[in-house]
Amino acid sequence: MAYKDTVEKMYAIAKEQFAELGVDTESAMKRLANVSVSLHCWQGDDVAGFETPDASLAGGGIQVTGNHPGKARSADELRMDFEKALSLVPGNHRINLHAIYGEFKGRRVDRNEVKASHFEGWMDWANKNNLKLDFNPTLFSHPKAEAGFTLSSKNPGIRNFWIEHVKRCRRITNHIGARQNSPSIHNLWIPDGFKDSPFDCWGHRAILKESLDEVYSESYAPETVKDALESKLFGIGSEAYVVGSHEFYMGYTLTRKKLICLDMGHFHPTESVADKITAILQFSDELLMHISRGVRWDSDHVPVIDDSLRAVAGQITRYDLEKRVHLATDFFDGSINRVGAWTIGGRSLLKCLLAAMLEPSANLAKAEAEGDYFARLALMEQTKSMPWGAVWDFYCMRHDVPLDLTIIAEISGYENEVLRNRK
Repeated sequence: MAYKDTVEKMYAIAKEQFAELGVDTESAMKRLANVSVSLHCWQGDDVAGFETPDASLAGGGIQVTGNHPGKARSADELRMDFEKALSLVPGNHRINLHAIYGEFKGRRVDRNEVKASHFEGWMDWANKNNLKLDFNPTLFSHPKAEAGFTLSSKNPGIRNFWIEHVKRCRRITNHIGARQNSPSIHNLWIPDGFKDSPFDCWGHRAILKESLDEVYSESYAPETVKDALESKLFGIGSEAYVVGSHEFYMGYTLTRKKLICLDMGHFHPTESVADKITAILQFSDELLMHISRGVRWDSDHVPVIDDSLRAVAGQITRYDLEKRVHLATDFFDGSINRVGAWTIGGRSLLKCLLAAMLEPSANLAKAEAEGDYFARLALMEQTKSMPWGAVWDFYCMRHDVPLDLTIIAEISGYENEVLRNRK
């Protein structure tokens, strides 16, 4: 690296400045290296999956816009794109799969027939690349989801179809967890809801509760499976009423000893998701967070360094909650380079975590304990302009990952050499 000396000099200055506030930059970087983020597969192909050669997202509360060239058309291409993105995101991370991303070898395999053998290629690849896998059932983009209800459907045939699908996905998750000798997180999101205001809110939730109890009647060891449930404020076609609301899943996960999943884009734009972390973990051992960015009524933009993400990172790091808060990305943008979207999202999350780990925690805690709220505010403002970017550059260089100033060239080169050749 031609700029190696400059990065080292800037880091030395930053290290000294942080030391004046009682912050050890080396400890912060070591701590960040232990954070593993689960990068989601569905950014790479606009949530199409590989059930059929011409598969595409077909509604169910979500939508992808854009038609940037080069989306992955097969598991091999998706894994290739993942490898490029992972080479640009420092650290050792995970991969998050949806059930529609199996390798079905040209056979029509319906959702209630999916099994672990369809994901052997993913497991082999993950093992080869020292990666862990997480897993999600797919309860959208299917004829039996078109009526707007799956696990909460009042049609027993539809409901039982989806119960069987989720049961099979949990078996796959158990197989993955056992094979990788590390728990695989199974996260459940359903698109169920009404576009306009319903008369009966109780009925569908009572059915969902019953369906979930049936789904989770098969128990697995926590060493192989961690179950999470993900709420949403509203979705496309479910603007007025979502069956699996935050309050519903809060009650369910706490009483059934599951993890609640907090997606940053699934709440009201003015609602603080960060504040929920310390509230929920008073009563639950762990939780799952989907890192996303809500923009007006859309929930799945690429994460950037903003107040909401920095607040989430601060709540996690101030209380050493990295092992209790599982971090995963969840967004889809087909209007820009998809590998670039993964790269920006992953790096932005890690940057916010690093900045939070470089807070002068001891000084802040002391000021607050002494009732000196001016000093607390002054320190918080001071940390915003501290040279944590120099620490980030050094961290990237230490992990042999390109710096921010070369990311555009890296992504553009991959697009020209690989993505634009996909016809």
